[in-house]
Amino acid sequence: MTQQLPGRHTLLNSKIDGTFPAHHPDPTVAENLVQLQQAVTASRCDLGIAFDGDGDRIGVVDAKARIFWGDQLLSVLARDVLAQHPGAPIIADVKASQTLFDEIERLGGKPVMSESGHSLIKARLAATGAPLAGEMSGHVFFADRYYGFDDAIYVAVRLLGILGRADKSLADMRDALPAVVNTPELRIECDETRKFAIVEEVRERLRKQGAEMNETDGVRVRTPEGWWLLRASNTQAVLVVRVEASNEAGLARLKQQVNAHLAPSGISLPQ
Repeated sequence: MTQQLPGRHTLLNSKIDGTFPAHHPDPTVAENLVQLQQAVTASRCDLGIAFDGDGDRIGVVDAKARIFWGDQLLSVLARDVLAQHPGAPIIADVKASQTLFDEIERLGGKPVMSESGHSLIKARLAATGAPLAGEMSGHVFFADRYYGFDDAIYVAVRLLGILGRADKSLADMRDALPAVVNTPELRIECDETRKFAIVEEVRERLRKQGAEMNETDGVRVRTPEGWWLLRASNTQAVLVVRVEASNEAGLARLKQQVNAHLAPSGISLPQ
């Protein structure tokens, strides 16, 4: 495929091997992108693109070998789509940065927060008529000029098209994003029979306090310092927490807040 695209392309692991000898193919795990980052640096590439094993999830790094996480990628794609579809809804999952939802609104779009899970997001895209949706796991769905499902190769071509027309590099676009600090997904092992009950217990405590929260998928609590999320995994016996703030001190305070709400249910964040 790259032979049909303009530019200089370096292919990694192009020989198909289902044992994945180089590394695991999950493009959302930082250690799996080290090989790509090294190749981008060594070849002085403008960007690097990674795919998962079946090609429906994408990972991206910029010219400085920095990982472009799913919500950051979606902000770049949304800017291009909203230029063609002013006021359109753009969907992202509850784990996405607040900076993404703010950016969609700034660009004149309608930010829609969805449950996590690619099948749920795909259904929400169809129901709302949104031209674009995505989630932190690297699933991106284009209904604009495409069929509304998660095809990472198509997403890569759309991204290359955006960069080919832009007067800024992907690294420049990354530098222009608001600076925030956040945790990865913090996973707390929890008995399958308790995980949803714990989320409900925390939700009730938050309601009594009058917290500002979104209950789309678990509880996502917004404060002047940032936000935090608690949700039960749909597929594993774990609770998932994510925290984001404008600085490290704020992040620490928000994590303390999360622990304060978890403690009465007998659990705490991992160290």
